[in-house]
Amino acid sequence: MTGVPASAAGGTGRPAPGGKLGAAAVNQASLWNIANLLTMLRLVLVPAFVVLLLQDGGYDPAWRAWAWAAFAVAMITDIFDGHLARTYNLVTDFGKIADPIADKAIMAAGLISLSALGDLPWWVTGVILFRELGITLMRFWVIRHGVIPASRGGKMKTLAQGTAVGMYVLALTGPLATLRFWVMALAVVLTVVTGLDYVRQAIVLRRKGLESERTAEGFPR
Repeated sequence: MTGVPASAAGGTGRPAPGGKLGAAAVNQASLWNIANLLTMLRLVLVPAFVVLLLQDGGYDPAWRAWAWAAFAVAMITDIFDGHLARTYNLVTDFGKIADPIADKAIMAAGLISLSALGDLPWWVTGVILFRELGITLMRFWVIRHGVIPASRGGKMKTLAQGTAVGMYVLALTGPLATLRFWVMALAVVLTVVTGLDYVRQAIVLRRKGLESERTAEGFPR
């Protein structure tokens, strides 16, 4: 069962009365698919995570453990919502916009909160957020020429950032506290390196796009 009337699917060869309304209803219903619901959950978890992390001044191990749980759930939903959307053809305009916003929001909330508490240097937060915002704007800048796909390095960067922030959220001591420093250092390096690679890809993509436009207009370079 597809849930689409036979007449709308072309069973009779004639458009069904009120076909536009039926199509709108199908599109509206598709908003509430499992992938979008996971994205919405992640958006709701952002303020919940901040509230939990900052309870009792932000240094209560129990509250920080709850904050870590909220952050972990948000990161896990980030993995599954995109996979479900692509696998089961659940991609919607809402998901295209809300998913990257939710990704950036939970990471920004963690970094800014940790820096405000004095657990993480502000320059680390600045470097990561500048890169994320810059790459997002750059994607829009070149989108008419093509889409810059997520690279393996970019996925490793996301994993490293999520792991590092999660470790900083927990009240770790001893060797684990030292380990989280190096995990964050790796995240910063991957953030910078992959950011520069995306810039290179954007420049190449835009150059090729402009050359194609010139050729199409009859003005080969």
